Parts: sequence; structure tokens; C-alpha cells
Amino acid sequence: MSNAAAPSRPQSKPVKAPHALSECLPRQLPPLLGASKAQLSDWVQAQQQPAYRGQQLHQWIYQKGIRALGEVTVFPKQWRESAADVPVGRSILHYRSEARDGTVKYLLQLADGQIVEAVGIPTDRRLTVCVSSQVGCAMACDFCATGKGGFVRHLACHEIVDQVLTVQEDLKERVSNIVFMGMGEPLLNLENVLMAVRSLNEDIGIGQRSITISTVGVPGRISQLADYGLQATLAVSLHASNQSLREQLVPSAKHYRLEKLMSDCRQYVAQTGRRITFEYIVLAGFNDKPEHASELAQLLRGFQAHVNLIPYNPINEVDYQRPSPQQLQIFLQILQRHKVAASVRQSRGLDRDAACGQLRASQLEDNAVLVQ
Repeated sequence: MSNAAAPSRPQSKPVKAPHALSECLPRQLPPLLGASKAQLSDWVQAQQQPAYRGQQLHQWIYQKGIRALGEVTVFPKQWRESAADVPVGRSILHYRSEARDGTVKYLLQLADGQIVEAVGIPTDRRLTVCVSSQVGCAMACDFCATGKGGFVRHLACHEIVDQVLTVQEDLKERVSNIVFMGMGEPLLNLENVLMAVRSLNEDIGIGQRSITISTVGVPGRISQLADYGLQATLAVSLHASNQSLREQLVPSAKHYRLEKLMSDCRQYVAQTGRRITFEYIVLAGFNDKPEHASELAQLLRGFQAHVNLIPYNPINEVDYQRPSPQQLQIFLQILQRHKVAASVRQSRGLDRDAACGQLRASQLEDNAVLVQ
């Protein structure tokens, strides 16, 4: 028998167990919006009420849309009056703007006076709500109206869930899809976003597969999100086919280079088995050339992904222009020839401040309602 040592086998990397989304709960109450049935049951018992009142409260918050505990007529009058000052966590509708295609944009005033934007997008078969995760945004993308206004603060869980209830109540239609593509960078507010996803899924009944979380890319956060094993879709805003172009559009790209971002995305697919959507805002004469399409196809070679081409919605502060339909089709055809799944996103609400953050910016300029 040979005394030579047997070659050691490579150690496989242990698969990390996903975190339970049910753990993503508000740490304290109130406001009550965003809380689970179990949390509401615990809370009412702490108020010397029987546990079943928690299930009643859950129904009145998420199905009946109450804005104050005094509206819960099944509760004892004396307790309703004593708990009148307990906040549910609903916002005030500050402004509503409806486009010809039925898209409705909302400005909602929060408890501290800040204004946040939400969008209801109805189609024949579904109602999608585009929600914000922050007041303003720190990413300062060059083409974005929200980024031009700077960052104010994160939204709490109840302030995110409230946007969905507001749209649902206004349009009198059940919300079927959620996209975290409004104001702010969701992965910079990951804790509250995860709490909101849990509530939207478990309390309101929106399937995780009908929820999309969009990010321009934050170091370490894509892998952190992967640990939760969500069935939600991850949408990554690329907007450029190479590092140089991306740095011009997305300042944070200087610190989170394209190759690292793509490496993290590949790891996300490997860990979750979920396809990633890549968002690509097409800017006329800047990133819409045939060579950019070919470069993007090479970047995504072998990737389990889909590309959304988004025609730019112009804003006053920048000089970028919307591409022609012909240029979009050429770009799309090049991707498809390279076997990259891609489509052109239909623009909605073009006659009513379509760009994210644009309505808020124009209204705040006119009315000076933002509290700093």
C-alpha cells in the first residue's frame, strides 16, 4: 500500500439557509399598519382586550382600510375612545393626477409632512402599483428627477404598505402587482422593504411572484437579499453596457464596478434560481447605438435574465432625449439576434409628469409643501 497521501477533495461551499420572511416584522407598534395578525393579537392583549380582537383589527386595517381605531365599530365604544390617538399609519392624499391612459399618480403626505409619490397602473387584467421606498434618493443618477432632489429619509414599513392601500381604495380594484421602482433605492432601505414585502404578501395577499424589487446596485445588498430566498423578482438597473458609460449615468458605479455587480447578479441567480430583470433606460444618442446593444448582449451572455428597454421620459433638469421608435427596434433586434430575452416597456402617463419624482418636484416647487 502506498504511503502517499490521497489528494484532498475540494470542500463544497455550504448552502446558506434562507432567512424566514416572517421574521421581517415591525419591531414595535404603533403605527399598526404593517403588523401581522400575531403582532396585533399581542398588542390588543397588552391593552387588556381579548386576543380575538387582534384578528378583527387585522381585518379592519387591511380589508376595510380604516384610518383610525374609532372606525372599528365591533370594538367596545369605551376602548375605541380611549385608543383614539393610537395611529394606524395612513397618509393624507395631497395630490392626484390621472393621465389619458388611466395611469394615476399620487402625492401622499406623511405624518411628518414629507411628500412621497406612488403610481397606480391599471390594465385590462391587472392593477400594478409602483411604490416608493424613500423620500428622495441618495444615488443621484444623472437622468432621474428623484435623484435631483436629494435624499431626505427612509420610508417605514407602514408608509410603503399605505401606498398600496391608497391606490387600491382610490381605484376600487384589487392590486395584483407591486414594483419597488418609485422614489428611492430599495436596497438602501432593505429592512423596511422586507417588512413591507412580508405585509403585502401575508396581510394583503399579493403573491411574492407578483412583487418586483428594483435596484441600481448597492455593494453587499444583492447577496443579502438572496439570503431571504424570496420568490419576488429582482430588477437591476444597468442603463449602460460598459463601465465608462455607466459611471456617467450612475455616480455610485465608480465604487461598485460593473464587473462586480454582474458577478453578484450571477451569484444571486445561482443561489435563488430566480431570473433577474435588467432595466436599461434608452437615451437618444448616448447609449442607444448598435454597438451598445452588441456590448450589452456580450455582457449578459449565458445569463438567466430578461432585459427591459425603457424609452427615456425627459425631465427639465437634463438634456437627455427620448429615442425614436426605429432606434429602439434596432436595439431590440440586435439583442434578440444574440439570444437575449428582451422587450420594450410601454410608457404610461406620458401626459402627466411621467418620470419618477417629476410630479412631486413640480408640485413642491409650486406649493412649497415639503418639510425639511
